[in-house]
Amino acid sequence: MSSSRSTARQLGTAVRALIVLTLVLGIGYPLAITGIGQLALNDRANGQPLAVDGIPVGSAIIGQAFTDADGAALPEWFQSRPSAAGDGYDGGGSGGSNLGPENPDLVTAVEERRAAVAELEGVNPATVPADALTASASGLDPHISPAYAQLQVARVAAERGLDEADVEALVGENTQGPDLGYLGEASVNVVELNMALAQLDT
Repeated sequence: MSSSRSTARQLGTAVRALIVLTLVLGIGYPLAITGIGQLALNDRANGQPLAVDGIPVGSAIIGQAFTDADGAALPEWFQSRPSAAGDGYDGGGSGGSNLGPENPDLVTAVEERRAAVAELEGVNPATVPADALTASASGLDPHISPAYAQLQVARVAAERGLDEADVEALVGENTQGPDLGYLGEASVNVVELNMALAQLDT
């Protein structure tokens, strides 16, 4: 009898602990953190959406491909770096190719990209920056180097009938320095740059 009561007490304690922990950690904690995120970091908590005339067009933290249905670069837009996420910038397939630097498939892809970028920009293949040839670790990075952005200025300006100096100034305005002034390198958010370009063109 005493053993049964002890077991019942232990079972009751376990059930009460389960209920309390579920309420506190399974419901209370997530709600509190979500509330803090919405109040203190609303933009970041919601994925840093970008909108034009109130219509969402993307996110400041997820890249986009500026290509046609066949995957060919649209020359009037600045081009993003390659993506290995799904079919390209697929949030559900985030990740790199996981191919080593000597992998034949990666070497072939890099050389094909080098030739395509050089032809699109009308430059020597040797001058094509590395970020125009390789995907980021996440496959979702919306940033390119200032060098790759500058490489595209002449083509974008010509396609849109804009002054090169105006397009170059736009790149400068959308160039972000290293985090905290020393972490990482300067970069250009292609999604935001193309949004600014569309406004400049209107």
